[in-house]
Amino acid sequence: MGQYRAVRGMVDVLPDETPLWQMLEQTARDVIGAHGYSEIRTPLVERTELFARSIGEVTDIVEKEMYSFADRNDEGLSLRPEGTASTVRAMVQHNLIQSAQRVWYMGPMFRYERPQKGRQRQFHQLGVEAFGVPTPDQDAELLLLCRQWWKRLGIDDVVTLELNTIGSAESRHAYKGALTAYLRQHVESLDEDSQRRLETNPLRILDSKSAATQNVVTGAPAMAAFLDDESKAHHDQLCELLGQAGLSFVANPNLVRGLDYYNKTVFEWTTDRLGAQATVCGGGRYDGMVGQFGGNATPAAGFAAGLERLIMLLQTLEADATEPPDLYVISADSNALSRAMLEADRIRTEFPGLRVVQHLGGGSLKSQFKRADKSGASWAMVYGPDELAQGTVTVKPLRTNEEQTSLGRGALNDFLHRLERLASDIEE
Repeated sequence: MGQYRAVRGMVDVLPDETPLWQMLEQTARDVIGAHGYSEIRTPLVERTELFARSIGEVTDIVEKEMYSFADRNDEGLSLRPEGTASTVRAMVQHNLIQSAQRVWYMGPMFRYERPQKGRQRQFHQLGVEAFGVPTPDQDAELLLLCRQWWKRLGIDDVVTLELNTIGSAESRHAYKGALTAYLRQHVESLDEDSQRRLETNPLRILDSKSAATQNVVTGAPAMAAFLDDESKAHHDQLCELLGQAGLSFVANPNLVRGLDYYNKTVFEWTTDRLGAQATVCGGGRYDGMVGQFGGNATPAAGFAAGLERLIMLLQTLEADATEPPDLYVISADSNALSRAMLEADRIRTEFPGLRVVQHLGGGSLKSQFKRADKSGASWAMVYGPDELAQGTVTVKPLRTNEEQTSLGRGALNDFLHRLERLASDIEE
């Protein structure tokens, strides 16, 4: 039997990578929680119709990328390709729109795409959704929340906010007509995907990556000329709020996002450090979805960040979230091991701020010290026959030139208190 491998496009996150993931996720929890948002967790599987109706039946996601199947009752189900539709469904189903206006989620999503760096078939998103506020201050808060997260991650100077407004459904419909008429005159110059989208989703042609198509788009009618007055005023107020907050942005009139449910504000956070996979976060306003799912008409806005791409960006910047042990516990023989394990367990209970690794599996003291050094631990705690006889423990520094010393219980506790305070100061 051959060796099993992960399914193509579904990637393992290995132990040496998880500290960076944990740091990314925890900073998000801290920032989002500080803004008063509560977590929601929805199923991985939903009815296929849910996504077709919200995302759009003629989008690439619904047409080509969803993992869909029929269950034993012949009901069409799909692995979730994004999180907004599931969140809105849950909010409407449980009548939470008014009582829980701000929520966030984090977890795996699934799209059948060609796997490449920064684009997998199972990927992870963190999403933030806000309901009930129609005014641009809600859009501004979401963007400022993003900036807070970027600052915590240390990437605020390598990401750029791109901003646009796509207006109301009515103004967008009028613009689609004018855009389609223009593009039909240049259909031979469009790339294959854009030719296909011309009759189904012409707005997506605006952000095509094809250079030839972009040359055509340069001469297309401007979306701004078709905007309704309310959308213009909304966008102007948002830009003013961002200016007052010192949040700079790039106006991108071709930014439309790939999902049908957006209206008015759309945005993306991009970087020039990841090549083609430049977008690390995107979102906007989707005021019609709650009513579309059977709830009372409710304004809404949100964003989703791709965690794999943020991890790639952190790795590019050589970020390191590894937290080595504070103590590595070494024992000279089986008798010392019993004592050492009891002490390690006590220390974890009484000094929860310390990271304590117990060496297991035996071996010479020399080999155990090699393991301790490789672990990155600050100190080794050594138990041998002398320590057992005297009721002490030897603590040996592994990262400084201090002298090793033998400590009784009281002196050991004083040492551990100092070490815990130092570890806490370093984390802060």
